Amino acid sequence: MWCYRGGSISTEPRINDRIRVPEVRLVGPSGEQVGIVPLAKALELAQEYDLDLVEVAASARPPVCKLMDYGKFKYESAMKAREARKNQAHTVIKEMKLRPKIDPHDYDTKKGHVVRFLKQGDKVKITIMFRGREQSRPELGYRLLQRLASDVEDLGFVESNPKQDGRNMIMVLGPHKKKTEAMAEAREAQAARKAEAKANPGRSQNAADGEIAEGEFAEGEIAEGETFEAETAEAPAEASAEA
Repeated sequence: MWCYRGGSISTEPRINDRIRVPEVRLVGPSGEQVGIVPLAKALELAQEYDLDLVEVAASARPPVCKLMDYGKFKYESAMKAREARKNQAHTVIKEMKLRPKIDPHDYDTKKGHVVRFLKQGDKVKITIMFRGREQSRPELGYRLLQRLASDVEDLGFVESNPKQDGRNMIMVLGPHKKKTEAMAEAREAQAARKAEAKANPGRSQNAADGEIAEGEFAEGEIAEGETFEAETAEAPAEASAEA
């Protein structure tokens, strides 16, 4: 009776003595086709070239094997995968929460966050939160969302129009700039700052390190993935009425 005891299944190709077939279709170290040869002959050629015999197409009949330096091959593959992950662009949706009667200073601050997110190539979900009697005035939230969309139209567009969701009104802004383009520009800006610091040795290194790159946060700002809420400056009379 067959019993599976668990454990991960290896995804690495079989090499050298682990290959258990009578014959293989052999590919030489430079990619040349050697043809179908007995396994013993392929292993003998691998020894002569001081290389490994690597099974590159196990499902073929007969399996395709290649003569190569397997250690070097694994290292180069790992480096390529690492570089691909480094340049991979993930779609991120930030969220900004505001109140319909937001203070002008708070509005400018939160608009600055939206600008930064759009420059980074991220989408931004804008949520207007209504409280008490504000729920009977949805036009206040709609006008605020329209104002914000107009203020950042050079960097983003309205991907999802304002819509009511319970006590909230939601709008999604999409960036004009793709995430990959934003990442490339951030790397170029960082390289330019390093070159400038190197060209001006009299400049304080601490000052150079203290500059904020695209996507980084100044002291007191909220980290990526968290939301922002702008409190309102409501009239005392209305506040007491809601209470």
